[in-house]
Amino acid sequence: MLSPDTPILILTTGGTIDKIYFDALSDYQVGETVMAKLLDVARVKRPFRIEEVARKDSLELDDADRALIYARVAAAPENHVIITHGTDTMTDTAKLLADIPGKTVVLVGALSPARFGESDASFNLGMAFATAQVAAPGIYITMSGSVFPAAQVVKDRAKGAFVSRAD
Repeated sequence: MLSPDTPILILTTGGTIDKIYFDALSDYQVGETVMAKLLDVARVKRPFRIEEVARKDSLELDDADRALIYARVAAAPENHVIITHGTDTMTDTAKLLADIPGKTVVLVGALSPARFGESDASFNLGMAFATAQVAAPGIYITMSGSVFPAAQVVKDRAKGAFVSRAD
């Protein structure tokens, strides 16, 4: 378990968690991250650092974006990293990160924007913070109250949830 003063790095990449609804356009677009606000509202006292990597829907992330995410995680002085990410290609990014040794990396997203009152974003982010602190080094995905080793999870679009590959 981490000591209370060990910082956690939060890398933001976009995705639904940071989407904004533009009523006039009837459109959702990825906006400025709300991670600092969510953590402030939750009264998180653990040190953290937020760094934006991208501001895209995960379907728009490409190999160059994933290479940048990889480089940021690998080079970060922090050994505990949370990546906010869109759910559609979260497992693709997780696969790329699998060979980074000695770091606990947790990918997290939301099925509705954090700016919505009934979003799952705050809960999912809290789960990611807990997982980053107690999980062994490796790559994880946490969504909807579950923590999965990243190599053992898929997004089941019909269920609207992440499930173990064995399910």
